[in-house]
Amino acid sequence: MKYFPNPPVFLTIFTDPERIKAILRKAGFSFRPGKGSHTVWEHPRLPGAITLAGNDGDDAKSYQEQEIRNILKRLKEVQE
Repeated sequence: MKYFPNPPVFLTIFTDPERIKAILRKAGFSFRPGKGSHTVWEHPRLPGAITLAGNDGDDAKSYQEQEIRNILKRLKEVQE
């Protein structure tokens, strides 16, 4: 079973937390609520977790966009 969305995801600019969450769900991540608008995302094949801040409809921070790109790249490497 593949846990990774199609490769064009890397070319996408992630600006909406709702879209980021949809991509993470599709890649096999699960989440739990954090404080306030934060959610904590984990994947069974990757160590650690990633925390996303922001409500749906807000703009994601640039560091979050880069963090998502990096974690999806690591997931792809693990799956190969």
